[in-house]
Amino acid sequence: MRLRREDLYPRLEPLLGQVAKPSRYLDHEWGAIEEQDGPFHVVLMYPDVYEVGLPNMGLSILYTAINRVEGMSCERGYLPWVDMADLMRARDVPLLALESSSPIASFDVVGFTLAHEMACTNIVEALDLSRIPIRAEERAQDDPIVVAGGPSVWNCEPVSPMFDAVLLGDGEEAMVEICACVRDARARGLARRDILLELSRVQGVYVPSLYDVVVDDTSTQWGYAVPKPKTGAPAVVYKRSLQDFSSTEPVPQRIVPYMDVVQDRLAVEVLRGCARGCRFCQAGMTYRPVRERPAEQVVAAAREGLALTGHDEVSLTSLSTTDHSQCAQILHTLNEDVRGTGVRVSIPSQRLDSFGVEMAAEVGGSKRGGLTFAPEAGSQRLRDVINKNVTEKDIDTAAENAFRNGWRRMKLYFMMGLPTETDDDIVAINETADRVLEIGRSVVGRGPKSGVSVSISVAVFVPKAYTPFQWCGQLDLEEVRRRQQLLLSTCPDHAIKISYHDAEVSLIEAVLSKVGRRGFDLILAAWRHGCRFDAWTDQFSFERWTAAAAEVGMDLEAIASADTPLDARLPWEHTSPAVSQGFLRREYRRAAQGVTTPDCTRESCVGCGVCPKLGVENAIVGDRHGRH
Repeated sequence: MRLRREDLYPRLEPLLGQVAKPSRYLDHEWGAIEEQDGPFHVVLMYPDVYEVGLPNMGLSILYTAINRVEGMSCERGYLPWVDMADLMRARDVPLLALESSSPIASFDVVGFTLAHEMACTNIVEALDLSRIPIRAEERAQDDPIVVAGGPSVWNCEPVSPMFDAVLLGDGEEAMVEICACVRDARARGLARRDILLELSRVQGVYVPSLYDVVVDDTSTQWGYAVPKPKTGAPAVVYKRSLQDFSSTEPVPQRIVPYMDVVQDRLAVEVLRGCARGCRFCQAGMTYRPVRERPAEQVVAAAREGLALTGHDEVSLTSLSTTDHSQCAQILHTLNEDVRGTGVRVSIPSQRLDSFGVEMAAEVGGSKRGGLTFAPEAGSQRLRDVINKNVTEKDIDTAAENAFRNGWRRMKLYFMMGLPTETDDDIVAINETADRVLEIGRSVVGRGPKSGVSVSISVAVFVPKAYTPFQWCGQLDLEEVRRRQQLLLSTCPDHAIKISYHDAEVSLIEAVLSKVGRRGFDLILAAWRHGCRFDAWTDQFSFERWTAAAAEVGMDLEAIASADTPLDARLPWEHTSPAVSQGFLRREYRRAAQGVTTPDCTRESCVGCGVCPKLGVENAIVGDRHGRH
């Protein structure tokens, strides 16, 4: 039953002195939108703690967009940490929105961000704390409409039983349309099922309850989804793609928190999409086409954002910022702006093949912290398999440019368990790191005071939907651990610091990436066994997940390691980013041959299918041709 809209902060306040970091639960931050009159009320939930969720750009974009619509108010909600959650249950306090302290279950629409697969049990936890029925099919007429969106929607089947609707793709316009659709349908007195039928007609909106799952000899054990008869639901729901990117808000997050948060900096979204075509990368396939923001808009947004927030760092964010055709110009202008102010201009991760002398001089301004590059694979052979399009020379040149321009610390990201990987490729990770270290020492010096250091972080490959490697299995746990030990034992220099991801967490992520709608049974069982905050090292429990899998009759390692036939129907093929399965199969075969595919923003169309299907195109404001 939908709860009454009322301010319940007086019931929450007595709990603040009994929990860690009580500032997580305080509202009225500088920059928050205070006018929350409605009458149509939306709350956007980030299924993690405040300090993780506040900087999220997607949630901030929607928060700004909805609050600009007359008659709509949008608030934020975050998942309380385990201490507060337990107290709230004990004291009978439901989960509350931040701005008004009203119950989440009192809102008209509740929107969840699907940031990654490991947040799934947190969504169950949030719904339970909110007193909203966990399964969409159990909700009553006046319960909130629960919507999901975000980067992890491309196999949303395992979590789909929790959602009335799932938004695919860009949300600035679509989320406002969803809210307007619900508002108008409720004003007309439509039944809940009819509201969902109306939502299914909004472009980019998938309504899971309108689809049945079919398992037959053309599918995997997880089946595929087809529209129920007489619903009018589309056979395939294609994503929303915003063509006029410059019309969007460059700096949506302008709230200054009371506490330290992750990524505590001003973030300016400089471009959206990536056409590099790395074959393991889901975001690179699902965010196409590439749309750049003009340099003058980026600079103006950074100036305004700094004035409003007082941050001491500006981050130019995107999937691949140094690919922006005006990146050097933006960096130069901003560095001139902030010179002498103590403000730093940063880029989250640099492309090795576009980090030239000019870029090395501009990134970071006068402050030289650490630089991050992602070769992803140690050997040239394997980089060609994954279509990284980065050469040994690119790596060496970028390292030399960085060290000659004052950088001393370098972090390199790699993946382990990529298709066709051998032990030689593992050893090559260390060889690459050692070569970069030697370049640094040759430029800066070898003494202990040189400050030169190289660290490597190695993730475990997880096959993701809508990538050319979606048909691949993951290495089993024993083999992952063997290769991790091989990596450690072949490190040639103690100055190279090695870290790697937890193999068991990666296994669960792979399972959740591959299963279909029946995967929700596993998620719900895991939550009942006590799983929550699974992305947090100190909270993750593989034993609980294993117990949950046994309870529902699933073999986690068998699921994760299974290869899928190229001609099998897939659990996610009815929700599409418009990248064609034919293109993905072709890329899979090219990977097996070690043949690379170019970037369509620099060369000709590669035939991924996105632009003709969605009626969009790459929007490049400068000239990328000739830039590697």
